[in-house]
Amino acid sequence: MLQLLIGTDIPFMRYRRFAYVFSSLIVAAALAWFFVKGPRYGVDFTGGTLLQIRTNQVVHADQMRNALEAEGIQAELQQMTGDNPNEYLLRFRTQGDPVRQVQDAISKHLSGVTMELRGNQTVGPKVGSDLRQKAIMAILTSLGAILVYVGIRYEFKFALGGVAALFHDVLVTLGFLMFTGREVSLTVVAALLTIAGYSINDTIVVFDRIRERAKALRKERHSRVMDIAVNETLSRTVITAFTVFLAALALFLWGGDVLRDFSFAMLVGVVFGTYSSVYVASAMALDIWIAIDRRKGVSAE
Repeated sequence: MLQLLIGTDIPFMRYRRFAYVFSSLIVAAALAWFFVKGPRYGVDFTGGTLLQIRTNQVVHADQMRNALEAEGIQAELQQMTGDNPNEYLLRFRTQGDPVRQVQDAISKHLSGVTMELRGNQTVGPKVGSDLRQKAIMAILTSLGAILVYVGIRYEFKFALGGVAALFHDVLVTLGFLMFTGREVSLTVVAALLTIAGYSINDTIVVFDRIRERAKALRKERHSRVMDIAVNETLSRTVITAFTVFLAALALFLWGGDVLRDFSFAMLVGVVFGTYSSVYVASAMALDIWIAIDRRKGVSAE
């Protein structure tokens, strides 16, 4: 079995206060952006029409946009990158069939350019609103179920730390999606749920070792028990995270534009999911553990 970082003795818990500040700043920025500006929802959630077209030659996005605007066509335009720079996504906030209008605009204002329709998706505004509500409920329900599971399997202090880490990972990932102007679609919601599952799995591995060490090292300080447990699981954590990161990176680089937002969310989620297992879940569990012992009059820390 491959082993890395064997015999480390890194005092992770010593730096948890700095991690709290770092995480709080990112989460606060994400929440502020969410309530002030809001995410850039895809057609799945807002309703409208999404066209994917291919032209017989590469046309700069500005030229394509000018051709559409000259005919009064209001659409969000995204030019594909990588191997398909002659493919474009057009998002219309209204329903209808704008294919003929787009074809006429291209033939009229872009000499020698022809268009091929690659995809046509229409979502009604009510359906989009329903999907958005169901997506939010799916995320909250999954996080609530995980809270119950961790609360039953572990003690209260672990449950709170684990769920705090999940909310942290989802909010941070959503924040990075908003900061970079990426769309929040059903595919991205799938990524957020995947991140939640990955994060809690990583957290539970650490929690299991903490529980084992807490029984074996009763005379050690709580922070020392936490450090020992995290260092003992560090090799597994790094190898697992790096493997998932490489898979997500491959999707991001070569999976095409359809999977780019999903893979970007996974890249951010894996990095912060690994970080939160130590500096959100375990750190919060430690501080709650210390607070409980102090209320009992037991020396902690």
